[in-house]
Amino acid sequence: MPLITDLGPGETETIGLALEHPGSLVILDDLLGRRVALDAGLRVTGTLGLLLKAKRLGMLPSMAAAIGELRKAGMWIGDRLATNILVEAGER
Repeated sequence: MPLITDLGPGETETIGLALEHPGSLVILDDLLGRRVALDAGLRVTGTLGLLLKAKRLGMLPSMAAAIGELRKAGMWIGDRLATNILVEAGER
């Protein structure tokens, strides 16, 4: 893997642990971290992917409310991504 110097310590540790444990599902929201993990052949999802799975399993009543709370907490979620997730969740 090429030397990547722009990853934060959390992303670096997450990717390193996943490489030590083949078959792991890596949870990353940082775009660079996701790209590095995918380039390393790791399976990747993010916060919204986890919440979408929870919604599909009936564990989350409203994806729209969850997205609203994440945005309120300071997580950047683009409008197009939010719309796509809501469509997948059956809320649009």
